[in-house]
Amino acid sequence: MKQSRNQLIDAAAVCRRLGLSDGEVFADLGCGAHGHFVFPAAELVGPGGKVYAVDIDKTALHAIERTAKNDHCFQVSVIWSDIDIVGATRIPPGTVDLTLIANNLYLSSDRHGLVSEAIRLTKPGERICVIEWKSGQRPIGPPADARMSEDEVKSCFEQTECVFVERFDAGDEHYALVFKKKRVAALAEALSVAVSQPAILSSSL
Repeated sequence: MKQSRNQLIDAAAVCRRLGLSDGEVFADLGCGAHGHFVFPAAELVGPGGKVYAVDIDKTALHAIERTAKNDHCFQVSVIWSDIDIVGATRIPPGTVDLTLIANNLYLSSDRHGLVSEAIRLTKPGERICVIEWKSGQRPIGPPADARMSEDEVKSCFEQTECVFVERFDAGDEHYALVFKKKRVAALAEALSVAVSQPAILSSSL
């Protein structure tokens, strides 16, 4: 029997493993029609948190929007975007606590663009998780030559403001790699804004 990745990954367990907690902001880049990670994440962040469901497929987003409305998950927002394009996703930069790329990096036509967009959205000091099919010829999933090895995923984050943190199994058929955006990026961004603004002088007589 054919199994989907939704049946193979315990999304709630993965989100808990990643430390997603009450009041945090979560973004699923390429969420798909079922919101496999979206709704477990919404439960963990609670009404005070935020979940962004991002996809290029408007039909998928409409399905998630209907489910969110029916389930009163008002913390879920759907966003239509091409996640391969840096700056295309209408989420304020540096505001996401946990950014997820699940089974999408290997499909991307611009992996550098997708990784850069994930980094742009993530808060300094916070995390990005990439979930991919395990390498090799396996009974389910894409062909072996279409899969990304762990080293290939890590190479996408080389020479970025992220550091590799950990690897864990996201089920029998998937692995997860976690990266953290360096806090120094926040200082660099702040300095960039500061030097671009004209000085404002005030005096009192």
